[in-house]
Amino acid sequence: MTTLQAPTRPERRRLGRAGRARPLAAAALAAALAWPAAAACGGGGDGGAGPGARPRVAAVRAYDINAAPRSRLRPGGTLRWGITEFPAQWNLNHVDGNLADVKKVMDALMPAAFQTDEKAVPAPNPDYVTDARVTATHPRQEVTYTLNRRARWSDGRPITWQDYQAQWKAMSGRDPDFHVAATTGYQDIASVARGRDDFEVVVTFAAPFSDWQSLFWPLYPRSTNATPDAFNTAWLNRVPVTAGPFRFAAFDQTAKTVTLVRDDRWWGEPALLDKIIYRSLAADALVGAFTNGEIDVFDVGPSAPDYARARNARGAVIRQAAGPDFRHLTFNAESPVLSDVRVRRAIALGIDREAIARSDLQGLDWKASVLNNHFFMGTQDGHRDNAGPLGRHDPRAAERLLDAAGWHRSGQVRRRGGTELAVRFVIPAGLPLGRSEGELVQAMLRKIGVRVTVQQVPSDDFFTKYIIPGNFDIAPFSYIGTPFPVSSSYGTYADKVVGADGRPQWNANFGRSGSPEIDAAMRKASSDLNPERARADANEADALIWRQVNVLPLYQRPQNWAVKASVANLGAPGFHTLRYADIGFLR
Repeated sequence: MTTLQAPTRPERRRLGRAGRARPLAAAALAAALAWPAAAACGGGGDGGAGPGARPRVAAVRAYDINAAPRSRLRPGGTLRWGITEFPAQWNLNHVDGNLADVKKVMDALMPAAFQTDEKAVPAPNPDYVTDARVTATHPRQEVTYTLNRRARWSDGRPITWQDYQAQWKAMSGRDPDFHVAATTGYQDIASVARGRDDFEVVVTFAAPFSDWQSLFWPLYPRSTNATPDAFNTAWLNRVPVTAGPFRFAAFDQTAKTVTLVRDDRWWGEPALLDKIIYRSLAADALVGAFTNGEIDVFDVGPSAPDYARARNARGAVIRQAAGPDFRHLTFNAESPVLSDVRVRRAIALGIDREAIARSDLQGLDWKASVLNNHFFMGTQDGHRDNAGPLGRHDPRAAERLLDAAGWHRSGQVRRRGGTELAVRFVIPAGLPLGRSEGELVQAMLRKIGVRVTVQQVPSDDFFTKYIIPGNFDIAPFSYIGTPFPVSSSYGTYADKVVGADGRPQWNANFGRSGSPEIDAAMRKASSDLNPERARADANEADALIWRQVNVLPLYQRPQNWAVKASVANLGAPGFHTLRYADIGFLR
């Protein structure tokens, strides 16, 4: 599940990113490990509301995008899209660029080998790949891709097997100087070779990888993946090459906007919109911009006040679907006060997750229930409660653990050797949800003798200066799910690697705790081609992760998108892959 979402609701892709992996023979395993359309009852609708009307509270949808044929849409127009970050790194495969808002932009610009429907069933994306299948299983798993010969990068160069080979080498983890967000799947590849011609790619795996369809989306050009320097720096405040229905036009550092325009050299169906302008605003400013008519769409997230304001905006609708995303608290195990797993477990026991879920989801027409699995949603095949004792709110057990760890009561706050048991709860400024969570945790942990300081930091700095470098003790954000819950989450829980400088690198594991046993269990789950065994393997890995207290799950998030009613083919996508060329305004 992995991609980060920032200030309003951070997420990260384990893709960690944004979506990766598939099963044995194309869709078979995908359905087994994929996030199902949780309690979903059908396809996308129109949101069911007119100007200023309250949307229907109906059965949970698999996706809700106001799906409409291109014939019903008018060509042209500018879509103004609100986001919460103005990132510097635009390489989505880089650890610093693995953000939900980066993905929203790059999905319009970059190739993706696959796409998924609302039920998370993957299929080749014909704009780039006309066929992809497992062509051998013995002695090794082999996958053959047939590329669309018309597909080209914006510099005129065709997209060929060499782009795939270069991305594999960069993402494999063999050279730690490539600061990748995750190596999942790529690390299992033995070779990427030319097939019959430049437009056939033969990928051979050293070890079976069931989620092979999760790889190579997004795909970056071989120039990006040629050297660590190019991978790490070529996309800093730049978008040098694209290959999508839109092309990059401009950054405005003052207005914090990213402008894309229709690419007339696009070989697929032309984009309906003339332009997309992404505008970065503080989380609490987005809803105001939307109600004032300054933006046309934004991801409301689990903010009840924003939900209510956006729902009542003139000419607007809320599009809601079951998301594969979950809200959580990340515990930084490299923080001196949290380096002892007993302290992390005690704090987990001292937090009433049900109370946080009720508070966060109040007013969103969404049932609040805690999530006790790091990989599977509660309504998904394979879900099992692996939390054990840590799944309960048990302040007495928490106090016993803290006593055993040497932190004893000294007035209101526990101390050990003169050091106060105090943690920083870091949140992005302008996000009422984060502030509310911080205040709740502060009150809960005060009862077990832990002092919590809620630290608000600039929204744009939340990930880059705090979460990624480990400048926090506890932080709330959300992980964005993918159709491949195990392989896409691998980087989130993977153990450290040692860089060329001899220092540990955690990549996308912001909790900075792991073990060889967890890695082995996750690798087993992502390589087992039997669906039942794969789910059991994933739950074994989940039980180990619970004991580490790396990420403390809170609840499954609904996707809530505020959209102007006249916009079609955009909204809460669930597992459905948005087709940016088809986004437009109704006639």
